[in-house]
Amino acid sequence: MEAEVKIGEVAVADETPGPSQESEPAPAENPSRLLIFNTLVDKFLEGLVEAGSYQRFARCYKKFYRLQPEMTRSIYDQFVFQLQTSIKEEIQEIKDEGNLEMLLDSLDKMEETGDRTDLAWRPSGVPEEDLRSHLVPYLLQQRSYLRKLLKEREEENAKLAQSVLLGRKRIEEMQQEIERRKQAWQELSKSQRELILSIQEPK
Repeated sequence: MEAEVKIGEVAVADETPGPSQESEPAPAENPSRLLIFNTLVDKFLEGLVEAGSYQRFARCYKKFYRLQPEMTRSIYDQFVFQLQTSIKEEIQEIKDEGNLEMLLDSLDKMEETGDRTDLAWRPSGVPEEDLRSHLVPYLLQQRSYLRKLLKEREEENAKLAQSVLLGRKRIEEMQQEIERRKQAWQELSKSQRELILSIQEPK
C-alpha cells in the first residue's frame, strides 16, 4: 500500500508540474523586482504542494484510498489544481488593485537612475563633521518649522486677544445700557408715585 502511494506521488509530479518544475531561464545579473516577486510566488506554491503531498493526502483518507485509489488520486489532483488557481487569482487581484507591477518597475528605474547619477555617501573619517553634516540641515529645518509655528500661534493669540477686547467692550456697553434703563425706570416709577400721591391728597 505504501508503495502505491509513493508511485501516485510521483505521478502527481509528472501530471501537474509546478511553476518551478518547468525549464527556467538562466537568472539575470540584476533581476527585476517583478521577476523576483513572481519567483517567490512560484516557490511558495511549490512548497505548498510539497507540504500537502499525495502521500500525506492518502494517509489522511486511508479507508477511502483502499476502496477507491484512482478516485482518491483524481480528488487530490483537482484539489491541488483548484488551490493553486485560487491562490494565483488572489495574488493577481492584489497586484492589480495595488498597481504592483508598475510600482515595482518604477522602483527598478529609480534604482537604475540613482546608480548612474547619484554618488553613495562615504564617511569623511571625522565623526564630528559627519554628525554635523547630518544634524545641521535637520536642525535648521526644525528651527524654520518652529518659527513658522510660533508665528501662527502669535497671530492666533492676537486674534483671540482682539476678540476678548471686543467682548469686554460689548459687555461694558451692555452694562451702561442696563444702567441707563434702570435709571429711566426709577425716574418713571418716582414720577408715577408722585402723580398718585397728588391725586390722593385729602380735600
